[in-house]
Amino acid sequence: MRLDGLHHITAIASDIPATNAFYTEALGLRLLKKTVNFDNPDAPHYYWGVGDGRPGTIITYFGYPPQTMRRGQIGIGLTHHFAFAVEDDETQLKWADRLRGRGLRVTPVQDRKYFKSIYFHDPDGHLVEIATVPPGFAVDESRDALGAALSLPAWLEPQRAEIESTLTPIVP
Repeated sequence: MRLDGLHHITAIASDIPATNAFYTEALGLRLLKKTVNFDNPDAPHYYWGVGDGRPGTIITYFGYPPQTMRRGQIGIGLTHHFAFAVEDDETQLKWADRLRGRGLRVTPVQDRKYFKSIYFHDPDGHLVEIATVPPGFAVDESRDALGAALSLPAWLEPQRAEIESTLTPIVP
């Protein structure tokens, strides 16, 4: 058995029309489908994606009226963030300009060693990242060795012992 990748992610919107406008207008995603939440037919379920909407390029939201869902907390019903990928630094900077032009607060570019990131929030406060694909995870180890040892960016090396103490080794 194996997993072939991530199909899609789903979040919750308190104003589905505003969320739709954000993903279609600000981010330029295509609305792929509107249906209902099969677990709660009173809630709409919107799907947005890029290209042909193949798995791994889709984000969905369940729509609920304001104040009907308890606000999530990191680690309790809420993902820290999700990321969209862009091909290079120049494209990322163009996105930052576009988003700022729409009145969004966008962070400066953060160099994460394996990619560069910018962050901003969607209408419901979800943290969204636009990350570059290069240089990639093979920047400090060979492709064959990926995942065999703990690799840390330079700014986390002083915390190596603390980080290692919280990890459970994966034994193949």
